[in-house]
Amino acid sequence: MRIVDLIQRKRDGEELTPEEIARFVEDYTGGEIPDYQASAFLMAVYFSGMSDHEVDALTRSMLASGATIDLSDIPGVKVDKHSTGGVGDKTSLIAAPIAASAGVVVPMMSGRALGHTGGTLDKLESIPGFRTDLSIEEFRGQLASAGMAFIGQSAEVAPADGKLYALRDVTATVESIPLIASSIMSKKLAEGIDALVLDVKVGSGAFMKRQVEARRLAQMMVGIGRRADKRVQALITSMNQPLGYAVGNALEVMEVSQTLQNAGPQDLTRVSLELAARMIYLGKVAATLEEAREIAQRKLLEGAGYLKLKEVITAQGGNAQVLDRFELLPNATGVREILSPRAGFVSAIDAAYVGQAAAMIGGGRATKDDTIDPAVGVILEVKTGHRVDSGGVLCRLYYTNEANVDEAADLIEDAFRISANAPEERDLILEVVS
Repeated sequence: MRIVDLIQRKRDGEELTPEEIARFVEDYTGGEIPDYQASAFLMAVYFSGMSDHEVDALTRSMLASGATIDLSDIPGVKVDKHSTGGVGDKTSLIAAPIAASAGVVVPMMSGRALGHTGGTLDKLESIPGFRTDLSIEEFRGQLASAGMAFIGQSAEVAPADGKLYALRDVTATVESIPLIASSIMSKKLAEGIDALVLDVKVGSGAFMKRQVEARRLAQMMVGIGRRADKRVQALITSMNQPLGYAVGNALEVMEVSQTLQNAGPQDLTRVSLELAARMIYLGKVAATLEEAREIAQRKLLEGAGYLKLKEVITAQGGNAQVLDRFELLPNATGVREILSPRAGFVSAIDAAYVGQAAAMIGGGRATKDDTIDPAVGVILEVKTGHRVDSGGVLCRLYYTNEANVDEAADLIEDAFRISANAPEERDLILEVVS
């Protein structure tokens, strides 16, 4: 099999066999296929798509490229949560501790920033000392003792996906539904879960811009999970404006702390609680979803999720005091206020522009080898529907290097739409796919 023939056939819309897909994954992981040919293959998939059979084969091949984690000897139902990525989306750091505090075992294999969206690992690594490079044995041990652990991809687990994940970010193929589905599900199936809750974002700040695309992705991932005998539910949630007020790694950790102390933004709290409730329900802690929602709300009010996150931070080498003393987190050295040009109502905040601006000043990656500045980002002062005065502060841009600040400020100014009338209130949770 020549890789160029495979690229050509996929480019022309042909269906590849499971054996061909397995060979591609094996050879790329082994270094026999160079990045430029793998990039061409990814682009062919981006334009031609993949059938369910191909996606299953790709998922299985990436899963088989490394070790799978056996958690069967750890008591309890193992439930993970995953988001397809959004601007200001820090729900994993809220929903997972709440669910774990309710008795769900939560193995979290998380990713890094892709494009203008933040990664859970990047947020966690803004906490001084926090380790995400746990060995499988350390991961298992922490799940047994604390009921929750965060781990990044390693050479042991789904290494093929690790290579392709980084390559997608720099080849404009991130938004491919088959590639997203197989990437997410190969990691999830490798970590020994029993059930999975998915948050599929849709809107300007998400990879899926249209609800029909988000629905297709959700259905594809739920289907992969079911065929692997896992319980899977997916929420489709809006990402037309940033979630919460904070965008940027350390800034988002601060907002996570506030939210787990029941002092967070309404939109972030609502989505996080619903995700936590579904984790609790699939984890068989509650007999009904309504009961699971009550448990999640109670755990938030009691501060149990807050204490659980502190426990996990300490267990993974981090300084848990950062949740109380924000000055212990990386802090920016400069700030730029973005002012409203006129009085009126905020009718829209383009989440993509906000995310791109944060990435431009160091909060994201332009290439797979870039280093993220954990201190930088954006704090919104208003959300869609809020009234502002002329010259009022729309948001603040926090930076440590002035190189791209002017460009980022211009981009953020373009993100805000001010109109004379208040916009109609939009739903945050749009659909459930199960």
